[in-house]
Amino acid sequence: MDIEVLLKDVRDYCEENIVKFHEKRILKLAQAKLTDIIKRKNPYLYKAKGMENAYEIVKGLVDYYLASQEETIFGNWLEELAIFVCSRVYGGRKSSSEGIDLEFEREGVRYFVSIKSGPNWGNSSQIKQMEKNFEKIKRILPKGIKAEFVEGCCYGRCGVINKGFYYKYCGKDFWELISGIEDFYILVVEPIGYKAKEKNEEYQVEYEKLLNRLTKDFSNLFCRKDGSINWETILKFTSLKDHKLKRRGAKDERA
Repeated sequence: MDIEVLLKDVRDYCEENIVKFHEKRILKLAQAKLTDIIKRKNPYLYKAKGMENAYEIVKGLVDYYLASQEETIFGNWLEELAIFVCSRVYGGRKSSSEGIDLEFEREGVRYFVSIKSGPNWGNSSQIKQMEKNFEKIKRILPKGIKAEFVEGCCYGRCGVINKGFYYKYCGKDFWELISGIEDFYILVVEPIGYKAKEKNEEYQVEYEKLLNRLTKDFSNLFCRKDGSINWETILKFTSLKDHKLKRRGAKDERA
């Protein structure tokens, strides 16, 4: 396929679809709740760092939460982009097989790809499950079909690693595998950034609103009347299964 035609198709795809990523980012801001977020982070860490400012603690909690959410959202979006690229070049398609994201044929080889955002995507049990998914397909493939199983990572420096009965492709090598273009990993970055500045300005407005809202909630739930942080209340909430919170003003241990 002509490279200029492919890049135009990718630009059109990104312009049409990148908005979904930004919309989901902003939706996560609207959905964020302090009581959910604070359970995800180790409260002892903040105490060890001497953090006694409600806004600083909330900002740390929010940034940690959003970074995790964005990684997942963008990883899913990038997976769809990779499938689109391969569909234009090799007729790749979303696989119906369990745990397989992409199927395509190249130079007489049928590829079964599990797409991951980066090289350190899962724990040992998740990796074993991926391997089981590969093995299941390998067992049922008709004889005579030449197949290759791939753990494909959208970024990373590992290159191509032989894992025994499957290969791990990272970064440059992964994008080259699905596009047939050596430098595609560089060429694809410009379309992904479509209207990023404009969308980030909108995101920043909602982000500041979230910080203000959750700082107010933190003060009402986890600060004493004099403004100091009640670490005992935080620890009870994050450690005791049935601990109930009361907002400041109610008759409880914050008085």
